[in-house]
Parts: sequence; structure tokens; C-alpha cells
Amino acid sequence: MFLIVFIVFLLATLVYAYLPPGIQLYGLLGVSETGYLVLGVPATTLVFAVFNGVIYGVIAWLIFTFVEKARKTKKTSP
Repeated sequence: MFLIVFIVFLLATLVYAYLPPGIQLYGLLGVSETGYLVLGVPATTLVFAVFNGVIYGVIAWLIFTFVEKARKTKKTSP
């Protein structure tokens, strides 16, 4: 679940670089933006994308875990 959401938000952020919270987290680091290209994509945008992928991936993973736990509890209870 985590990897699917991570990849989706990584790609979405590469298309729309200002998708929150990646840009806000990058701003909190106090690092200046750079135009250096990595495989044709600005390095700063890649950092935004990784931040977003991780944050949204963890959120989706937590939701999935709690839903599965609730579903298993409901099946086992009489």
C-alpha cells in the first residue's frame, strides 16, 4: 500500500510541484532552491516529490492498517 501511494504522489508532485506539504517541509529546512537538473527534473522538485510520497504513503499505510485491524476484529467477534 505504501509503495503504491508513494509512487502516485511522487509522480503527481513531479507534474504539479507545489502540491502540499512537500514544499512547506522543504521551506522549514531553510535550504535555498536550486535549478540543478537530475535526469531532466529540478533537484528541488525531486525533494518535494519524495517528501510528498513519504508523507502521503505513511498516512495511507496507517489508514490501511487500522481498517484491516478493525475488519479482523469484527470477523472474530461473535
